[in-house]
Parts: sequence; C-alpha cells; structure tokens
Amino acid sequence: MPSQGPPSDSPPDSARQRLLGDVIAHLTAHGIGDVSLRQLATAIGTSHRMLIYHFGSRDGLLVEVVRAMEEQQRAAFAEMRRVPATSAAELGRRMWRQLRQPELAPFERLFFEIYTQALQGRAYAQPLLDGVVDDWLGPMTDFLTRDGLEPTAARAQARLSLAATRGLLLDLLATGDQEGVDEAMEHMLTLFTHLTRSGDREPR
Repeated sequence: MPSQGPPSDSPPDSARQRLLGDVIAHLTAHGIGDVSLRQLATAIGTSHRMLIYHFGSRDGLLVEVVRAMEEQQRAAFAEMRRVPATSAAELGRRMWRQLRQPELAPFERLFFEIYTQALQGRAYAQPLLDGVVDDWLGPMTDFLTRDGLEPTAARAQARLSLAATRGLLLDLLATGDQEGVDEAMEHMLTLFTHLTRSGDREPR
C-alpha cells in the first residue's frame, strides 16, 4: 500500500532518499517525458502527497534527480583521480570500458534526456548545465598536460575528447553498434598517443 507519511522508525531524510532512489530507478527505466507526479507516485508505490511532502512539486523532485546525477559525476571524477594511469590514453580506455557497459545504457539515456531538456530551457534541468563540461575539463587537461601537451592545447584536446566520447555514447544508444563505436574510440585514443608523443606541435 502507498505510504501515508515518513516511516516512524527512520528519519525523514532516510525516507526521502529511498523515495528519490525509487524515482531515479523508474526514470532510468522509462524516461521522463511528460510523466506527472501522480504517475511517478503510482509507479513507485507511494502517494503523490508523500512526494509533495518531501520534494514540493514535480520540478522540485526532478531537481533532486539532477543533483543526484551531478553527485554521480563527482564520484566519477574522484575515481578517475584515485586510480593511477600511465597516460591519458590508458585512462581513456579504462573510462570507455566502463561507460560502454550495457547496464549503464538506461542511465545514459536519462542523462541525455535531461541534458536535452536543460538546453530547451526547462527550469528543473538547468543545474545540470553547471559544470557538465567544465567539471570534466580540469582533470582531463591535467592528464594531457602531464603527457606533454601545453596547457592551452591540452584543454582544447580535453574538450574535443569529451565531446567525442559523449557523441559516441549517443551513437551507441542509437545504433547499438558496439564494434563500430569501440573502433572509433580506439582510433581517437591512438591519435591521443601520437599527439602527446609529439608534444604541442601545430599542424602545418
């Protein structure tokens, strides 16, 4: 039966986090679209009043979904920095092996859906745009600089690599061509290796 209030044996924040986790799991599986607060409540086995109590409104709930995704991104940054890599190319291969896993596809579809809605001006999705590029550029630039590129060239290469990686993820979601996107990623990483070995040489 739907819950009528916060569980008496756990703090409200705990109940709130459980509800948020259930909502994220549902949206990951089914997307956002025009789903209403009532529909979300029914889908996760609670009442819309409980969702209003904890999140205020549909947009308030979706803001928390976006924030949770931001936290996952920050965790990815932390993991990237924690595990040593001998080169930017090695790090890129490691991250791509993780991103390409089929079990991540629903989450990635949700990420791109919210990204698109942010670009369309949906208020709830706007927080995703804060740092969705710049937060990745710092760590990636550091690795490329360590590999021998000048800082300006390293930052430009980091931006290009981020855009290419997201583009290949979209390609994979759209086509399912795992072999094709893997080959494209490996081609880019091979270019990485040649670029960093030659330092910051401008094309002639």
